[in-house]
Amino acid sequence: MKRVDNIANIFPKELFWDVNPSQLNVQEDKDLIIPRALYATTESTFAEDISRLERLYKRTEIVNELKYTKERISNKVCTMVAQRYHIKHFSRY
Repeated sequence: MKRVDNIANIFPKELFWDVNPSQLNVQEDKDLIIPRALYATTESTFAEDISRLERLYKRTEIVNELKYTKERISNKVCTMVAQRYHIKHFSRY
């Protein structure tokens, strides 16, 4: 994993509207970063959005954080992640 000084250099800063992105730690704050990185994804942007996450996290970390997050991640996002990683479908709601 490479060192990241400011998560807003990787993801749109608007995703972290309520926190200072420069104060986020990639490992300590993955429970916020991972779901937020996919919060606004669509079918057309998913490949790019998930690729950014994969530069920072293992697929197991991504899946686990999405399964248990309190962020409002759609079932559509869960389906796209499950298909990408060839795992059993999971849903949030």
